[in-house]
Amino acid sequence: MTGTDSGRTLPRRLSRLRHALGEVAALVYLAACAALLVWALVVNARDSSDESMAGIVPLLATAPGSFVLFVLPDGAAMGILAVVVGALVNAAVIGWCARALRRGNGAD
Repeated sequence: MTGTDSGRTLPRRLSRLRHALGEVAALVYLAACAALLVWALVVNARDSSDESMAGIVPLLATAPGSFVLFVLPDGAAMGILAVVVGALVNAAVIGWCARALRRGNGAD
């Protein structure tokens, strides 16, 4: 692989990722995940008994990608990061699938 090939690979991958995340289905999924995360944060902030399981809902909505980061050190920031990364990974997969289904057998 030459230096020019590796220089072209990254922009091509970023372009594909941008197209995948630009699909309507991926954007709807990201919006739903963001709404679930905000809801869980509000419920956990208002609940002082530490018995709320609301934080599990966005984690399950972004599974399996969120489970990879969820096993890292404990804390609210790591839980939020796990949900955000899981949502982005899943949205990219949803976008790629939607794009492939729309494309059919034709070349892209």
